[in-house]
Amino acid sequence: MSSAVPPSVPTGAGPEAARGVPSPDRRVPQRTCVGCRQVRAKRELVRLVLPAEGPVQVDPTGKRSGRGAYICRETGRTCLDQARKRKALTRALRTPPDTIDYESLAAQLDAAARPRR
Repeated sequence: MSSAVPPSVPTGAGPEAARGVPSPDRRVPQRTCVGCRQVRAKRELVRLVLPAEGPVQVDPTGKRSGRGAYICRETGRTCLDQARKRKALTRALRTPPDTIDYESLAAQLDAAARPRR
């Protein structure tokens, strides 16, 4: 009698997952920046969220409820300007342009792009 587990039976994440090492076959979530239209890993982008009540805000955790769109973390201000010119953010968030305060978003993006200590 063999003690080997058949390949169809899931065996769990394994010791690599416990150490925080991603497995080589694990997929990285991809998102598209609304400004430059470049596809990047989700961690390289910042989520902008339109909550049910209130203006568009930067969502550093990426977990707030509401309709979201993504902007590049490193070139946030540049991508925000491109999205504004193309009206991409208003389309992505499905909202009228008056609910988006671009100056406030630019300041929030600058704060989110600073390295944490």
